[in-house]
Amino acid sequence: MNYDVCIVGTGAGASGVAHKLVEAGMNVVMLERGGFFKEEDFSKDEIAYCKREIVTPAFKDAYHTIESYQNGGWKKTSTRDTERTYFNGNIVGGSSNFMSGYFHRLKPNDFRLKSVYGAIEGANVVDWVTNYEEFEPYYEEVERLVGVSGEVTPFKYHEPRSTPTFPYPALEEHPISSKIDEACKKLGYVPYKTPRAILSKSKGERDNCYYSNYCGSYGCSSGAKGSARASLLQPMLGKKMLGKKNFSIIPHAFVKQLIEQNGKVVEALYVDTKTKKEKSIQAKLFIVAGQAVESSRLLLNSKSKNFPNGLANNSNQVGKNLLFSAGGVGSGQFDENAMALKELMVEGLFVNRSLCDWYFYEENGKEVKGGIVDFLFEHANPMSKATKQRFKNGKLLWGKELQENIYHKINKTKQLNFEVFNDWLPTDNCFVSVDENYKDIYGVPVANIRIGAHERDVEVGKYLAKKAENVLKKMGATDVISSISPAPPPNLQAGGCRFGDNPKTSVLNKYCQAHEVPNLFVTDGSFMPTGGSVTYTWTIYANSFRVGDYIVEHQKLWI
Repeated sequence: MNYDVCIVGTGAGASGVAHKLVEAGMNVVMLERGGFFKEEDFSKDEIAYCKREIVTPAFKDAYHTIESYQNGGWKKTSTRDTERTYFNGNIVGGSSNFMSGYFHRLKPNDFRLKSVYGAIEGANVVDWVTNYEEFEPYYEEVERLVGVSGEVTPFKYHEPRSTPTFPYPALEEHPISSKIDEACKKLGYVPYKTPRAILSKSKGERDNCYYSNYCGSYGCSSGAKGSARASLLQPMLGKKMLGKKNFSIIPHAFVKQLIEQNGKVVEALYVDTKTKKEKSIQAKLFIVAGQAVESSRLLLNSKSKNFPNGLANNSNQVGKNLLFSAGGVGSGQFDENAMALKELMVEGLFVNRSLCDWYFYEENGKEVKGGIVDFLFEHANPMSKATKQRFKNGKLLWGKELQENIYHKINKTKQLNFEVFNDWLPTDNCFVSVDENYKDIYGVPVANIRIGAHERDVEVGKYLAKKAENVLKKMGATDVISSISPAPPPNLQAGGCRFGDNPKTSVLNKYCQAHEVPNLFVTDGSFMPTGGSVTYTWTIYANSFRVGDYIVEHQKLWI
């Protein structure tokens, strides 16, 4: 079939550009590897979503190989063996269906890290080829269309805004939030009220949040969470999900290769994962947005006479400078000795507090890049909570003693966690490649992910974790601990197809158009040369809208 535009992927990086192009009248098709789950399909089934391959490919069908540095060398292992997936929600809307919805903007200096703070030995830090001022109106557009709830909290490094408030009021807060505020006041910290891409009021066909206590790792059955599916794609398809005449989504479509002729992409070959039959889509313009690892994999596997090392990769930059998120986690325990049990055990309401005072901070007399801390309760998953109660003081429990331990954990205590986010510095030892010796069920080489972290990542993470520990201790928490590690969270991916002005050192230009292939764009987080110290979703959405406007303005070049 022939289309104006073929988009590979349906997540945050795909949906914004699709929204712009469809509204401009272009004939757009989106290809999604997974199925189409709607609100009524989502549940709070812990076994289904946390223990089974419901929304990611089965390991027997698709996997990755991971290279880690061990005993003086790089060792490769298969995720089939470790069962730690780097796929993040292969359904319509992608991983945005399963995010917790923390929405922080990048700061102006995130766009010019090298020029402001200088080079870092062993890290490939560069300035962005755009700036905060260009992104700001798109951040605001995301707030309105995707739906962000919150209250703007002034602090030293707060970014400039074109609007004074978020479009939706802040979500209801758990009583422990006021305890965080009190502790921060005593410590001289600013408790930042965290904005969330979760609706506090209904919007169109989307209902407001009903405070189920299951956000991260679970799909939203009310449509309140600002997933690409709920906020942009379903409204474009309409109430009956039939789509517009110029817009359609094909689920269960794994794109195995993009076919290039005479320097342009002419066709996407995909496998119908239900029937295992190979099909194809022809289009005038192709946009790749399958999340950073898989987008690099697709380009590297799309080899041709003109691009023997992979599509748009004569510079050998595809897959390079892969980003995750540095930092780690920590926690403290609360019971009736710390606050009234009735208040403590309230379920469903949000903590919605962050620490942003050290997004930049002074070290040895000069300002350096830091990061943020987000507070949140331990996940509500009962199986996970119960399983952790098998031991007490190193002793294995069973019978009545185990039963009492589980009861006390679930009914008498709360664990307040914190997550530290700081820059994952791009290095030569963090990248995506492909290896012909490792293939998926369709015969396509899988992504090999080398994970090499810069030592600075851990240093900054530990600095931030201490600030969060101070808050928990001041609140009266017990068993306060933290863990800052060079091991990355697999759900936060960016880089691999960084944008820039120089075709020798970047894959894409300022508007995420491939330097070497004029009808190819990459609009997921792959374009980012550095990631900032926040989750990437808001910036990916904003960039997708930005690129969409550029394509519409210049559509005569392709359509």
